[in-house]
Amino acid sequence: MTEITYHQKHGQGRECVITRRACFSASHLYWLPELSAQENHDKFGKCALSPGHGHNYELIVSMQGILNEDGMILNLSEVKHAIREQVTNQIDFRYLNETWPEFDVSNPEGCLPTTEALVQSIWKKLKPHIPVVSLRLYEHERLWTDYCGNNMETYLTIRKHFAAAHRLAREELSKKENENIYGKCARPHGHGHNYFLDITVKGEINARTGMICDLTALENLVEELVIEPFDHSFLNKDIPYFKTCVPTAENIALYIADSLGEPIKGIGAILHKVKLQESPNNAAEVYPNINSIESRREDLEKVIKN
Repeated sequence: MTEITYHQKHGQGRECVITRRACFSASHLYWLPELSAQENHDKFGKCALSPGHGHNYELIVSMQGILNEDGMILNLSEVKHAIREQVTNQIDFRYLNETWPEFDVSNPEGCLPTTEALVQSIWKKLKPHIPVVSLRLYEHERLWTDYCGNNMETYLTIRKHFAAAHRLAREELSKKENENIYGKCARPHGHGHNYFLDITVKGEINARTGMICDLTALENLVEELVIEPFDHSFLNKDIPYFKTCVPTAENIALYIADSLGEPIKGIGAILHKVKLQESPNNAAEVYPNINSIESRREDLEKVIKN
């Protein structure tokens, strides 16, 4: 094995990204005073029920910089202190609507403390103290948002699940040829997976609602167009598209992206990514608005990957 040597000790002068995780619990209520009770409930659903609801939030802070002579970008004790002082000490076990002034909706310039608005506020509080390059805030394991400091543009991800069976085989090929390509996946009676589907949309945060788009509408679209027809189906037989197209994870992800792109535009957001986790070892990702590998790489640098 070739020995690797550097001119500088301890990696000094080289660039790296580090992450720090922090957790806090907080509650919030979605309610705008300019709307009637019925309008609030129509717009925000159960999130408008008084006195609000809470979450165990998980915050991932990514920081970028040059390694110093100690082999570090930053002293992690200083990072921990900055996150605690600027964020968690202020909002842990608090009612978010009454913590930071930007969430005071009695002020016409205030907005609701949604996950999208909260991550942007956290960015503004951390940026003067540490070299943050991206944030990911989990409201729970099925909903999270990413922010990279790009004005109001934010990424929102929802996670869904469905169970389905499929068989990987091309009709024009022999049994032996299919087995050579797809292995056990070409067996005649198919096999099943418990799929996890991540839908990531991007857009600008509404200055009043604090949302990229109507979350309920997004959830309903995914349920109607994907989960309901796919769940407990045999894809090759029950989904017309896959009667002539091999339902690989890649093709399923592409089909979902094609199905959701325009409807998501209709609710005011842009479909950024579809990630389909077929098994713990196998997943496919589709970026419908990125046309080249290089563009995809540049875009990925802005967003924390799973």
